[in-house]
This record gives sequence, C-alpha cells and structure tokens, in this order.
Amino acid sequence: MKQSSVVDLLLLLLAIALFATPAFSDLVLSKVERRIDVNSQIARVTKTLKVVNSGSESVSEFILTFPKFLGNNLAYLSVAHSEGKGKSKRSLVNLSVREADSKGIPDSISVYSVALPKPLSKGDTLTLEVVAAFTNVLQPFPEKITQGEIHLVMLQESAQYLSPYAVESQSLSIKLPNARIESYTKLENTKLQGSELKYGPYKNLQSYSYSPIVVHFESKAAFAVAENLVREIEVSHWGNVQVTEHYNVVHRGAQLRGEFSRLDFQARPNPRGASAFRHLLARLPPRAHSIYYRDDIGNISTSEMQSDSKKTELLIEPRFPLFGGWKTFFTIGYGLPLSDFLFVSEGKRFLNISFGSPILDLVTEKLIVQVVLPEGSKDISVTTPFAVKQSQEIKYSHLDIAGRPVVVLEKNNVVPDHNQHIQVYYKFSNINLLSEPLMLISGFFILFITCIIYTRADFSISKSSPTYLAKLQWDEVLATLQEVQSIIQKCLATHDKLEASLRDLSRTGDIQTCKAARKSTDSLLKDLSKELKPLLGFLQSSPSASHISPKVEELVAKEKELEEKLMAKHTTVVEGYEKKSSGRDIENRIASQQQKIIALRQEIEDLLEFIDEI
Repeated sequence: MKQSSVVDLLLLLLAIALFATPAFSDLVLSKVERRIDVNSQIARVTKTLKVVNSGSESVSEFILTFPKFLGNNLAYLSVAHSEGKGKSKRSLVNLSVREADSKGIPDSISVYSVALPKPLSKGDTLTLEVVAAFTNVLQPFPEKITQGEIHLVMLQESAQYLSPYAVESQSLSIKLPNARIESYTKLENTKLQGSELKYGPYKNLQSYSYSPIVVHFESKAAFAVAENLVREIEVSHWGNVQVTEHYNVVHRGAQLRGEFSRLDFQARPNPRGASAFRHLLARLPPRAHSIYYRDDIGNISTSEMQSDSKKTELLIEPRFPLFGGWKTFFTIGYGLPLSDFLFVSEGKRFLNISFGSPILDLVTEKLIVQVVLPEGSKDISVTTPFAVKQSQEIKYSHLDIAGRPVVVLEKNNVVPDHNQHIQVYYKFSNINLLSEPLMLISGFFILFITCIIYTRADFSISKSSPTYLAKLQWDEVLATLQEVQSIIQKCLATHDKLEASLRDLSRTGDIQTCKAARKSTDSLLKDLSKELKPLLGFLQSSPSASHISPKVEELVAKEKELEEKLMAKHTTVVEGYEKKSSGRDIENRIASQQQKIIALRQEIEDLLEFIDEI
C-alpha cells in the first residue's frame, strides 16, 4: 500500500472512531494478543481475544474487522472459542463466521460477523481464537532484482488492533524468517529480538485505533502460486482411488531483471539464485502408490520419494529453477487404497478425502476438484467445511453406458489451511459392479458364437438355383474363350515360322527347304482349324456368349484371311526365286500383300485384347 493510501485510511479510521455506533460499545476487549507468521509467502495471523460484556444487555454477535487491503486478500478465516479452565483442559469449538453488512462502516474496512455459542450476558467473559491467512500481502520490494540479489519483501500492518470495540491491552508479535531486516517502523514499546519483532503492550485503546507499520525484510520462501490447479479424484469400487493433479505454477516473487546465467547458478546456487526455488514438497497420504511426476515432454526423473507409516513425501524438482515471473507446468498422479477413504453411513457410502493441494505452502488462485464416482451412483451430496461452488457433470470412460457422475468443486484463493477433509455422499448398488465384467463376458460370448456359426454354416448358393446355373455357364464360356485365344496364338506363331522360312530363303536360296516349311505349316494350320470348330459351335449355341460370339467369329475370320495372304505371299516369293527374279522385283510384287498382312495382324491383336479383358 502506498504512503498516501495509509494516510487516507488513518484519517478515515479516525472519523469512524469519532462516530462509532453505540451497538458496539457493550463489548470490551480486555486483552488482545496478535501473532503474525511470515516465514512463508502466506501471512498467517493468530489472535487471542478476551471479550468482556460491559453493557446491560446480552450480546450474541461479535464483529471482526480488517483493513480493506487485507480483507481483499483474505484467503482463510476461522474463529473458535475456548472451553474449560486451565491450559490442560482447554478445547476449541469452531464458530460460524460470515461476511457482514458494512452499513455504518466505511468501504475501506472489511467486516465479518461471528455467531457466539450462547448470548454473552452482562459481566461474562469469552476467549476467542482467530486464525486468518492472507495472500499477496508480502509485496516484493524492489519488484525486480538480478540473479545475484537477495529477495526482499515488505509487510504492511497496524501496530494497534483495528476493532469496533475498545481495547484495554494489546500486543503484537511478528515472526520473521531470519534476523536480516532491512528496516521497520519504530514506535513506542518496539523491541527486536533476533527474528522476532514485538510491538506493545499498548493500553486503553479506543475503538478503530490504527497505527500503520511497515517491515522490510529478506524472505527465502518459495513464492509458488498455482494459477490453475485441477485435481481429479476417480473412485473405483475395485479397490483404488486414483488422484491426478495438473499444475500451472508461477513464481510470484520479485521478477528477474537481466539474463539468467546457468554457469553462475551451478557454481554458486545459494548467492546466485537466492530468489529462485528449485523444488516443492508434496505430502501425500501414507499408503500412496504408483506415484508419477511428468510434464508435456514426459516423465521427470528429478524427484525423490520417502514414505513411512504416517506419510509419503514427494520432493518435486522442476526441469529448471524458477525465478520471479517464470512458469512451469507439470502433473503428478498417485493411487490410494479405497478402504482408507471410503466408508458407509446410514445406507450411504461417502468418500472422505482432503480438498486442497498436498504441496506445502502453495497458494492456488483457482482450484477445481473433480470427484469421479462409479457409474450408477445416485443421490449425491457434498459436505465441505467452507463455502465452495458446486456443480455436476458426466464423464464417459471405457465400457460406460450412462456415464460416470462427476462432482465439481471450485474455489479461488486457496491456501494450505483449506486442505481439510470433504465428504462426498452417494448411493451405489453392488450389482452395478458386475455390469462391466458381464459386458465383457457377453461380448466375447457373442464373438465366439459368431465364429462358430461362420465356420460351420454353408453359405454357398444352391446348385439348382438359376443364379448358380448361370454362373456355371459363364465359367464354361470363359474357359472356351481361353482355349480360342490359345489356338489363335498358336496360329500366329505358325505364321511367324512361315515368315521365317522366307527370310531363310532370301539368305540361303534353298527353295526346297522353304517348300518343306510351307507344307509343314499347312498341316499344322489345318489341325488348329479343326480344333476351333467345336469351340465356335459352343459359343454360337450358348446364350451366355451371345454378346461375345460375333467378336470371336470376326477374330477367326481375320486369322483365316491373314493365313491366305501369307500363303499368297509365300507362293509369289518362291516363284520369283525359281524364275531367278531380282530381289527388288520380288519386293515390288509382294508390297501390296505385305501392307494387308500388317493391317490384319493389328486387327487380330485388337480383337485378342478385347477378349482378354472379358
């Protein structure tokens, strides 16, 4: 808080003191002891208030007040009263506290109302124990430091207790982390003893007394703040409670100015990284198992775990030291035995588990707790020791049909004091435990029965059906086409041999050998022609080949025509050699025949390709 704001508040409180309402004058605080602990980033204030009713009427309500700059950062507040006599017999009973209407009180003061256990009669005395935790009240000063500078913070408070009641005697004790104090406000009855700073006692203070003080000191605490924390607690009635926590942590101390030197930090980590924190300590339940610690990259091996019969401690070390303003994201998960946290009461089951983060001295700006109950849970209710925002969702996981009910609890500005047990009550039938095993068994049973039916049943088409007969006829047509193709290919191969005999004739001039080749070719072609006749007859008579038969007939005709042209060419060439005609003269005589032969060969190839596609 700036100095001008302190002055304005002081003037405002002075005006309030002058116009204090008479309703508060019946109570007097005979003794006030305040203790402020700032060993961590959280300022924890403990007050012992001895209340006396000096009026004539009974009082059933007590008013607590805080300066607005503290009230806005109030994270936790509890009020209890002592019962019994003597320290050995004292027991604390928590009282109901609510934020009260500030009518008649300036806006710069936060007001809370405490319901007394019973009306306080005239002359009666009551001792109240007040515990309050404040966040963001230890302000870094300076706000930016280099890697080698120490971390200094500033605390602003009042040496005198701000109350609407008169105070007969009060004292203040501030517990500091160490004896290294830069400066502090010096007032009457101020004493510094090592790391403890004391103010008072101050006697006979009027209502709304306020004396601002500022303490500037060194803090080596980890200013670790979880901007967002999601805790998922999944209950399985097969014997396990799985907890998964997703952290988004930032260092809210003085920000790092300048560059970070890893070499200096490794060589001298204490003087060259005093403002950074390198590890966090999570205190898990004693029988936690299957613990893991990872981030987006993967598993982080720089963690240590120690466990005994009372607790399990997980020392978390991030991948890099965190200086002011730096952030890190990580996830920790662990399993818990169901028998330690699930109980039965009045026909209902209830989960009794802690609410806050297990990491020590961590401040959480927004905490979301998701309690995932087994599928089939109903009549769900939640009991919490403080106010939270509640809602319900549905989550689908493996083998779920209707989904698993999820109880969602949200709270802002959460401190370790909130790490108290909550109870989630619900009804669940044990028959629902068998739903997933039965589903698996039924699935495998149906699969096996289907396989048995598939392997044993005959799914072939009946041999007397028209479809089956048509398929048989078509198979015969295809087989016949393959035989026709094979015979035509043999004919073409025979034509090639006849052509080869003419080439040999032009090379050797042996007419007799050429005539012998012609005779052999004629005999082979006649045999192939005989083989074609029954095949053509079948295709012409088969209804399934009606659209193919014309093409086959055309193919056979073209082959016959090619055969005739080749024979005519052969006769012309042999006669030319017998008459001893010149080679040019022979080529001129067969030129027209050769062109026709080439064209016929191409047509035959096209028809064969068409039939091959069929």
